[in-house]
Amino acid sequence: MTDRALVVVRAGALTTVQDRGRPGHAHVGVGLSGALDAPAAALVNRLVGNPPGAAVLETTLNGCSVRPRSEVVVAVGGAPCAVTVDGRPAPWGAPVQVAAGSLLDLGAARAGVRSYLAVSGGVAVDPVLGSRSTDLLSGLGPPPLTDGMVLPLGPAHGAHARVDIAPQPAPPTELVLRVTLGPRDDWFTPAALRTFTTREFQVSSASNRIGLRTEGPALERSVGGELPSEGMVLGAVQVPPDGRPVVFLADHPTTGGYPVIAVVRPSDLPAAAQAAPGTPVRFTAVRRRG
Repeated sequence: MTDRALVVVRAGALTTVQDRGRPGHAHVGVGLSGALDAPAAALVNRLVGNPPGAAVLETTLNGCSVRPRSEVVVAVGGAPCAVTVDGRPAPWGAPVQVAAGSLLDLGAARAGVRSYLAVSGGVAVDPVLGSRSTDLLSGLGPPPLTDGMVLPLGPAHGAHARVDIAPQPAPPTELVLRVTLGPRDDWFTPAALRTFTTREFQVSSASNRIGLRTEGPALERSVGGELPSEGMVLGAVQVPPDGRPVVFLADHPTTGGYPVIAVVRPSDLPAAAQAAPGTPVRFTAVRRRG
């Protein structure tokens, strides 16, 4: 019987298993999770013949290395990086056959933050609440990869795509996030709202899968005190006491007590996943609540 599995040789800074996440559980305190750059994950799955929701590996900044125990087809997308098989260059953004026992290496991101590795059959770790995704906040799903870990693979579903390379958007050199103001924009001064929608911020190195943190001007509140905990949604822009906005990403908490000044449009969040530390950030109000 074919041993369909990946052996992790180099786990990298942070590599996790991700799929489309586990929606519908926020009422019990379980967030969505899933691939931060969902279009990139869906594309590499399509390149290897997987369904779009198959589990992939999401790397952070410096890639990873794996060794398949059987012949597989792989594809790498998201943040551009060098791809090699047994030390020989292989294409990024295209299907690649990898023989059993060969070493597949994803190098450091040349731009952006997160690269995605799809393998024919998908990563077949046990699902939790309907998803194989790692949730760093709750601890649900498989743990982040470590050297020597063995990841099972599912059976291959179909033929891989016949393309030389699939076009993918470049990581942003400036991150423009369209927002709907509210529900707590009235907790901030008019000057703070002008600052929020007209001034430039930068992506902080403290950003992670939970939230994109920013550096820049502090937003002054007009209302003191604390809010009771409220429900939080993907893309909520929460403002902690230091006044610097935080954009909630896939592993965000389901409740929070700091005011939410605005919510980012979902279609802008994949670019946020690829915004490296220091990238300029601008928030653009496109519609007010009410």
